[in-house]
Amino acid sequence: MAVYRHIHIDYWQDGFVLDLTPEEKYFYIYLMTNSKTSQCGIYELPKRIIETETGYNRETVEKLICRFEEYEKIVYFEDTKELFLKNWIKHNKVVSPKVKKCIEKELLNVKSKKLIELFLKECNRYGYSIDTHNLKLGTTMDSVSIPVVEDEYSLENHYGEKEEEEEKEKEKQKQKEKYKEKEKQKLFSSNFDSENSSDNEDIDNKFVSNISKFKTLYEQNVGLINPIVGQWLFEVCESIDYKLFKRAIEIATDKGKCNKGYINGILKQWSDNNIKSINDLKAYEITLKNRGESYGKYKCEPSKSKYATTLEEENEGIYRKPTDEEIESVRRELQCFRKE
Repeated sequence: MAVYRHIHIDYWQDGFVLDLTPEEKYFYIYLMTNSKTSQCGIYELPKRIIETETGYNRETVEKLICRFEEYEKIVYFEDTKELFLKNWIKHNKVVSPKVKKCIEKELLNVKSKKLIELFLKECNRYGYSIDTHNLKLGTTMDSVSIPVVEDEYSLENHYGEKEEEEEKEKEKQKQKEKYKEKEKQKLFSSNFDSENSSDNEDIDNKFVSNISKFKTLYEQNVGLINPIVGQWLFEVCESIDYKLFKRAIEIATDKGKCNKGYINGILKQWSDNNIKSINDLKAYEITLKNRGESYGKYKCEPSKSKYATTLEEENEGIYRKPTDEEIESVRRELQCFRKE
């Protein structure tokens, strides 16, 4: 297998790529250049490996895989953890004898026979011949004539084999949502205890652990949590990752405006730019830095947070702590009122 993977310079001007989010562009390049890629475009890639190498959590990984399957750019089989890049053959010619031998050897190690047939269909489409005598596909094939794949193996129908698994997943999701509602009701009560997250071991407790981290971070840096703030934190936890929330609090602290309203303003600005993770934010910061000359209001300034620009006219008096003199004045007025 080659050590290098080549990306054409027109990648960034491609019509499909131009419409992708920064997160999707990064993920697509990863699929084409990671260490598991092969000459035939079919390779085993467990989701755990994707998490480790990209830094995304499992939910984001599954979301991106599903999205690119909808774009008809990849096929991913859960049973074998194998991925097929549909356009790989289009951009990697199979004309060299060495390349053909390499592909034929790789196909012998592919576990999913349906992926092999999808691959052979692509070869047939571009006029490439592959020796399939050693492949056990249930029918005899030769290198002269590669049959067109039957409809049951088409890219449109490959989801059929997942129906049973999807039904189980839907049922699990329903149980998970019910459990979330239960945790949501008691999450911000005064007697909340992290041990509550072990009430149902069969349900994924990752969400409960995550919202607890958000809650602790808010209490340590901003203040007490009332029902309104609790509901807001619940929504924030479902939309962004913990590291991004922590970064928003850091920015608000640097500005001297560490309150819910200001933090929510930062998060809304990020949301408008489709920033949902710390990796999205880093990519966005690089883009703004490169465009500093053209987009003055986003130009990096060491002493000023560029994300708070739109909030500069906020009435800080609403959130500032009262002075000792103001507190004493209120006390005197209350005493006079009681005497009367």
